[in-house]
Amino acid sequence: MKKRIVTLLLTSVLALSSCGNSGQPSQADKPSGESVNPEQTEAQDTDTEDTDTEDTESETVPETTEDPVPVFEEITVTDNEECSIKITGIDSENMFGYSLKLNLENKSTDKTYMFSVTGAAINGVQTEPLFAQEVAAGKKANSDINFSDSALSDNGITDFTDIELSFRVYDSNDWTADAVAEETVHVYPYGEDKATVFERQPQNTDNIIVDNENVTVIVTGYENDSIWGYTVNLFLVNKSDKEIMFSASEASVNGYMVDPFYATSVMAGKCTFSSMSWSNTTLEENDITEVTEIEFTLRAYDSNDWSTGDFANEAITLNP
Repeated sequence: MKKRIVTLLLTSVLALSSCGNSGQPSQADKPSGESVNPEQTEAQDTDTEDTDTEDTESETVPETTEDPVPVFEEITVTDNEECSIKITGIDSENMFGYSLKLNLENKSTDKTYMFSVTGAAINGVQTEPLFAQEVAAGKKANSDINFSDSALSDNGITDFTDIELSFRVYDSNDWTADAVAEETVHVYPYGEDKATVFERQPQNTDNIIVDNENVTVIVTGYENDSIWGYTVNLFLVNKSDKEIMFSASEASVNGYMVDPFYATSVMAGKCTFSSMSWSNTTLEENDITEVTEIEFTLRAYDSNDWSTGDFANEAITLNP
């Protein structure tokens, strides 16, 4: 929810700023991860006429600035008696972020179906796309899945080589009913052979607070967010074959009990960027003007089976 609110705010700002910029982006505006083919430097010839000819020819050769994206082939995610989902295209320049285009069909005669994404990952990094679409009985709809998570680009993930999506379709008016479709699909925009897996490089400022055979939790930094307040940024890694819930309890800041209400689930074999925050109002109510100590119990457990043992249960103390 937090990411989605921030996304909508950022979208509004981007929409306004784009109105004043109708020109083509300069070379300095290109993402650092995007490859550019520099023009080869011509060796100078002793003959002046030959040199002039070479310079003239080199000026006429257009500079390649980016690799072409292969033609997208439509993917049928599911097509059964109740519904169908087809991924029909890619829009990498959508104002709401990198987008996949969908065609949805509700084949029932009397039920409204909700089409949703229950899990998503880009290059192995779990993310939360913007997508939820209701389709009335017997109707079709065209819709988009938008990826606008700034944590991806902030950490150098600009080329989406492997998009993993888990879809769920269910009766909008009866959440207790079984889903009419549950499918997971991979989209490889550059081809499956070009798919990559994100590997975060260790930083000198990292604080590894949990690291065992099942999970790793790293504090990557602290910040005073203007919207969410004092924030602890985290990198979570799930090494198991289970979906794991990470939660914090019995939290205190400078000795005062203040709960960040933190809980984040991570899909099996995936990693994600996360954050734990305390609002400015909460800190002010406890006369906290500078955060010097944070204490909490960090627990990691099976999201779908609370009766099993914890993957981690640690008392954590942080001194920002």
